[in-house]
Amino acid sequence: MTFRYWLKRILKGVVLTVAVLYFLIDVLFLSIIKFIFKHLANIPVIIRVSAWIASLGPYPTLALFLIPIILLEPVKPVAAYLVATGHAVYGVLIIIVGEAIKIAVVERMFQMNRDKLMSIPAFAWAYNLVMPWLDYLRALPAWQAVLQRYEAAKAAVREIIASWRKRSP
Repeated sequence: MTFRYWLKRILKGVVLTVAVLYFLIDVLFLSIIKFIFKHLANIPVIIRVSAWIASLGPYPTLALFLIPIILLEPVKPVAAYLVATGHAVYGVLIIIVGEAIKIAVVERMFQMNRDKLMSIPAFAWAYNLVMPWLDYLRALPAWQAVLQRYEAAKAAVREIIASWRKRSP
């Protein structure tokens, strides 16, 4: 076995671990954000902005879709730097707020404009390239185990909330 072989195996494991952790964080935030957006969707300003975005063509929609990604993706290294320099609370808060905003905006815009975005050949190509990898990651036993624990925790929280509601007059 060569050094190159072992390096490749180690790097593959590290990349896979980072990817799984990254997407687990996104899934956690996404479920919370969907709940919040469900309740915010009827605010008049949100309705007007959604209608304006829906009226845009595919390429302006793509440009608008990329803005939150470009602006908020650098939040992660900044947060990591803060955590590494001893400012863990600020780092964690920055990553929570930045990821929540990014995921909320990007997810909502993608759901609203999926057909328009998929009409752009480069976007469709990239989407079709990434989705099989996401499906692969979601099929991994580690992902499934975390997802089961997450669902169990969510059910427990629902039970606690239901019992509190029964107790309160």
